[in-house]
Amino acid sequence: MDENGEQLGIMSARDAQRLATERDLDLVEVAPNGRPPVCRIMDYGKHKYEQSKRDKVAKKKQKVVTLKEVRMSPKIDEHDFDVKLKNTEKFLRSGDKVKVTVRFRGREIVHANLARTKLGDLATRMKEVGTVERPPKLEGRNMIMILLPKAEPVRVENAKAEAAAKAESVKVEVAKSEGI
Repeated sequence: MDENGEQLGIMSARDAQRLATERDLDLVEVAPNGRPPVCRIMDYGKHKYEQSKRDKVAKKKQKVVTLKEVRMSPKIDEHDFDVKLKNTEKFLRSGDKVKVTVRFRGREIVHANLARTKLGDLATRMKEVGTVERPPKLEGRNMIMILLPKAEPVRVENAKAEAAAKAESVKVEVAKSEGI
């Protein structure tokens, strides 16, 4: 194949290499296992540069989800539970996953049902901002539940910038219509 994507047909490697050097391009083997092997005449340096640009743009658009952890004990007091609840809500609103861990010490593990009810209460109170990815499960001396954020977090800065840009475009349109 040549640089425009047109097929040149079956030819020897020597002829293909000569054709590539005449055009000041590279001969790149695309499918070495094919019968016959498929090669393309292209500027390989330019191809690598464009590929790295595409990779950078894809990486920039990618959202990295981090896992935050909230720890508590099964005998947690109501006010302390509310603080943990607010932290969990803050993490979920910022778009992070939350791992809620209840740690058992000593003979507390006998009362695993208390921890299960605490985690269930937390999950029901977080219904509007998050969903349960993994229900409460006992792993060793810990009971773990994982929550996911419900929707993409709304960035306040982006919303303000979009509103300002929209207001500016409306002012320009009004000025044009008034002949200013």
